Amino acid sequence: MSNSSNKFIQLFKSILPSPFTIAVLITFFTVFLALLLTEGKGEQLYIFEIAEFWNKGFWSLLQFTMQMMLILVLGHILALSPIVDSLIIRLLKLVKGSASAAVTVCFFTLCFALFNWGLGLIFGAIFARKVGEYARINEIEINYPLVGAAGYSGLMVWHGGLSGSAPITVAGENHNLIEKIGIIPVDATIFSNMNITASILLLLLVPLLVFFLAKKGEITKIEDLPNSIYDLDDGISEDNLVGAEKLNHSKTLAFLTAFFFIGTAIVYVISQQSFQKALSLNFINFLLFGLGILTHSTFAKFTNAAQTAINGSVGIMIQFPLYAGIMGIMKYSGLIVLFSDFFVQISNQFSFPFLTFLSAGLVNLFVPSGGGQWAVQGPIIIEASQTLNVPIWKSVMALAYGDQLTNMLQPFWALPLLGITGLKAYKVLPYTFLFMLLGIVIFCFCLAIF
Repeated sequence: MSNSSNKFIQLFKSILPSPFTIAVLITFFTVFLALLLTEGKGEQLYIFEIAEFWNKGFWSLLQFTMQMMLILVLGHILALSPIVDSLIIRLLKLVKGSASAAVTVCFFTLCFALFNWGLGLIFGAIFARKVGEYARINEIEINYPLVGAAGYSGLMVWHGGLSGSAPITVAGENHNLIEKIGIIPVDATIFSNMNITASILLLLLVPLLVFFLAKKGEITKIEDLPNSIYDLDDGISEDNLVGAEKLNHSKTLAFLTAFFFIGTAIVYVISQQSFQKALSLNFINFLLFGLGILTHSTFAKFTNAAQTAINGSVGIMIQFPLYAGIMGIMKYSGLIVLFSDFFVQISNQFSFPFLTFLSAGLVNLFVPSGGGQWAVQGPIIIEASQTLNVPIWKSVMALAYGDQLTNMLQPFWALPLLGITGLKAYKVLPYTFLFMLLGIVIFCFCLAIF
């Protein structure tokens, strides 16, 4: 298995450059398509009009970009908190062998990812690392690559959870497609019968698959693990603090601030008279801000964790404006209409969700970001969905399912896990590929019966 999977990884690297490079190449390709398939409406050269379209779109998603960065960073901060570390230590008592180790990591990673994808991503990585340390110390034989794959499994469920980019975005009051589709409440997407069924099936069947893989898989010897990158103890003693430094390390001030954040979030839910109505990107980030400060107990520890977490959001910061520019070219040149017409011609009400699901999975290999993918593909899907009279909520979730599923094949978001666990991608991806195959069955089943 390892030889074939290693060749697969090398092939993957040889045909796919970095995500930022891909975003640049897609930009140029979109410009080319606009020149080829559409016509200018002004007196100036069309290439200059396209440049204006790109510039107009480039800056249109800055708020959305910041929201996406925060949802990852704040989730990461929460995963680095002492309370999560304490939970992991308690869960380690469930590890008795290879099967129990992998299943435990898988199930709880899926649960955390449904709450927040950044939290699930880092929690799964740290949990897998801790299981490796625990197994080595206690001389428990485990399949460590499978445990690592289990720690990455949350990335195949996150888009149907509380931090899913597409469903949470269309539930907001200021999203970029509100004039076309209005507000789509999370009752119709995240809390729909289809998505609840899909989430339950994933929570049951993915750990079950992991169990059988652990029973049949090889036991691997855990080599020396890399140095810990999640120990945030700054070693500062409260006795050595002077002046304003005491405010940075004040637990009382941190508690009051966290209470203000969380209390404000609760008041907002009450004012909306429904948690589902209150759920939005801003609400989630507001709540995570408060929980992050509360669980780290001081501003100093919170900001220390933030400095560790911020590195993972760089890709979002530098890629999203490019995707917004692509969206601008497609919107103002008329490419969106052309692409949606193509979807309409090759599909019908029944097949359209499946084509959306498959196309979203393919696009995710090149645009490994749910928010970025929604910016580029969302307008096309919505246009075609309205023409075919397919429910908007179902099209949104079909895109979300396709986007999250091929994360099991796209190693971009696995980089934090690989760094923390010391595993190699070619050892993890054969297992995540099997997770993906199971996911295809589950999502197609749910799209068909609802």
